[in-house]
Amino acid sequence: MAGNTFGTVFRLTTFGESHGPALGGVVDGCPAGVAIDDAAIQAELDKRRPGQAGLASSARKEPDRIRLLSGLFEGKTTGTPIGFVIENSDQRSADYGAIKDVFRPGHGDMTYQSKYGLRDYRGGGRSSGRETVSRVAGGAVAGAFLETLGICVMAGTVELGGIAAGSVDLAGAVERPFFAAAGCVVEAWEERVRDVAGHGDTLGGIVEIRATGVPPGLGEPVFDKLDARLAAALMSVGAVKGVEIGSGFAAARVLGSENNDAMDAKGFRSNHAGGILAGISSGQDIVVRAAVKPIPSIAREQHTVDRFGQETTISVAGRHDICAIPRIVPVLAAMVRLSLADMVLLQRRMGMEAG
Repeated sequence: MAGNTFGTVFRLTTFGESHGPALGGVVDGCPAGVAIDDAAIQAELDKRRPGQAGLASSARKEPDRIRLLSGLFEGKTTGTPIGFVIENSDQRSADYGAIKDVFRPGHGDMTYQSKYGLRDYRGGGRSSGRETVSRVAGGAVAGAFLETLGICVMAGTVELGGIAAGSVDLAGAVERPFFAAAGCVVEAWEERVRDVAGHGDTLGGIVEIRATGVPPGLGEPVFDKLDARLAAALMSVGAVKGVEIGSGFAAARVLGSENNDAMDAKGFRSNHAGGILAGISSGQDIVVRAAVKPIPSIAREQHTVDRFGQETTISVAGRHDICAIPRIVPVLAAMVRLSLADMVLLQRRMGMEAG
C-alpha cells in the first residue's frame, strides 16, 4: 500500500485532490447489519465545512454532499466495500498560478517535489487539508459501528492561540463556536482570531478527543499498542504536530506517586493514563489531545526559494483559514473512531472479545 489506506481490518482508503473533480473513499471490513444514516454522515461532514467560526474559516464554499455508491442495502451495511464520493465545486485554481514554481514555507511543496519530482501546486493537491473530508465520512461509518457497542467519541477545542479553555465539557462542545470545551472562553478566542487575522497571520491550538464506553482489553503488545495506533492516526492529519495520552507531557513533571492511577474495589481513582495501560485499554475513558500547528498559508511576506533554488519572497494569496480549528475537530474525532473500530475487529479476529 502506498500510504492511502488506514487500518488493518476496518480499512479506509481515500482518493482525490483539493482541486480535482472529486474526493472520495472506500470503507472495507465494516461488519454487515450496521445501520447507516445518510443524514448522520452528512452532519459530520457539515461540521468540517467552512463557516463554523466566522473569521477563522476559509471563504471557499463547498457543499460537501456525500454520494454513497455501494455497500448498503435498505439502510444497513452489507459487509461489502462501502464506496462514496464528494465532489469539488468551488475550486479557484488560478489563485495558485503565481506561485506554481515557489515553495511555500510550512507546506509540503518542497517535500512532494523531492519525493515525486513534480507536484500539484493547486492548493497543495493531495497534501491539502481538503483531503480530510474523506476521513470524516469514513469515521462516520466507524462511529455507526462503535455505537452498536456503546462506544462514543467526542471532541472539542481546549486551547486556541495560546489561550486555554480552563474547563472541559466535550458533550457541549458541538454547540459552541470553535467547538470550544467551555463557553466562557469563546469571546477571548474570537478577539484573538480578529487580532491575528488583522496582522495577516494565523494561529494553532489543542484539541481533546475522549472515547467513552471502551471496554478493557483493546490493543496489542509492543508495536501495535492502542496509544501508538491512536498517535499514528492523529499524526497522519497534516496540521497535527504533537499527540499526548492522558496526562501526557505533564506526567514528566510529577512524581510516580502522583501520576499512578490508584485502584480500589470500585475501580480506578484517577485517569492520568488516559484509559490505556501497557498499550491496552483499561476500561476507563480514552483521553487524547492533539497539538495543531498554525495554518502555513499567511499573507505576510516570507523568505523562501523556488524549485530552481533561487531565493525569493512570497505572500500567499487565495482563500485560507486563519486556524485549522474548528474544522479539524471532526477530523480528529473521525481518526479516533477509525482506530477504535479497527482495534475492536482485530480483537475479534484473534478470537477474543474485549471486556
